[in-house]
Amino acid sequence: MSERKQSEEPQEADAPDAADSAESAEPEDPAKQIEGLKAALNEQHEAHLRAVAEAENVRRRAQREISNAYGRGQRQIARELLASIDSLELGLSSADGATADTLLEGQQATLRQLLKALEQFGVEAVDPEGEPFDPERHEAVSMQPSDSVAADSVIAVMQKGYLMQGRLLRAARVVVCSGPPAAQDPEDG
Repeated sequence: MSERKQSEEPQEADAPDAADSAESAEPEDPAKQIEGLKAALNEQHEAHLRAVAEAENVRRRAQREISNAYGRGQRQIARELLASIDSLELGLSSADGATADTLLEGQQATLRQLLKALEQFGVEAVDPEGEPFDPERHEAVSMQPSDSVAADSVIAVMQKGYLMQGRLLRAARVVVCSGPPAAQDPEDG
């Protein structure tokens, strides 16, 4: 242990004293220190302003890209619907000499065009007749008794619902089975 103390002592003696080194270094002029700090502060302020401006530019660019993508989607939908509009206009212009059968064919063709256009955008019809009532996808407009359909099942579809890419756009409006009809009481009737 005494050897350890002896080996530590020369190291301490060889190390210059912190106070001695401070005295030997020339003191810096306070005005120069202030100017250096001001310059560093200005650099940091400019860097901060550049970062804020860059963040604002990124935000504006992202907003512009979202707006452009939304506009492209709207234009694409409009282009797809134009064919159906053309078909309806053609049908109306030739309706004077048309028979009921040709008018019906024209309406069916226009409906197929519209459904095809919606299909291209991931829209699909919800026609739940005979299926169990699902309040997430169906809106019950009335209830009716029935022997032929299970209780809480859809008897009739008043208005189809639609999904777009798996998400509900519009619930199907349906008539729901309330169960078998109640037997009529002979006294009531």
